[in-house]
Amino acid sequence: MIKKPGYDEYRPYFATYIDLVPDNADVLQLLKDNQQKTFDLFSSLTNEQAMYTYAEGKWTLKEVLGHMIDTERVFSYRAFVFSREDISLPGFDQDTYINSTDYNSRDIFDLAGEYKALRDATLYLYRSFSHEQLTRSGVASGNLVNVAALVYMTAGHELYHLKLVEERYQQ
Repeated sequence: MIKKPGYDEYRPYFATYIDLVPDNADVLQLLKDNQQKTFDLFSSLTNEQAMYTYAEGKWTLKEVLGHMIDTERVFSYRAFVFSREDISLPGFDQDTYINSTDYNSRDIFDLAGEYKALRDATLYLYRSFSHEQLTRSGVASGNLVNVAALVYMTAGHELYHLKLVEERYQQ
């Protein structure tokens, strides 16, 4: 089981995500369990439903899922790079990523399938890390973070957006 990182192992902003993961959780099992939940949620939508946004200027459900995919790719890539003792990566601007693609033109079931395949790859990667690799750190967006924190950030980021979808999109 991957131990939950201490507050000194990541920048305070990411506590928003890491704190959503229960203290005694098996984070890899949580990622696996939420894979099906997230896939079921988004793949059950019609394309029309997936175009819903709760307010002007907010993302559609397709864009929310696209953002979740983008962020998981970024977090898992950072974990991969830092686990190999490469110590610095550039930042990631979520709005630039969303604005540079057209998730709204894609079929929601295709997006859900991409998410599911990505999660499988993420789980294989995260399970491959040794204890030593999990403790390695690097700099992303100018902030020091370790590999274990990135694993927890992946899980917490998904929990954050699932809660957001439940509260703002499914009413």
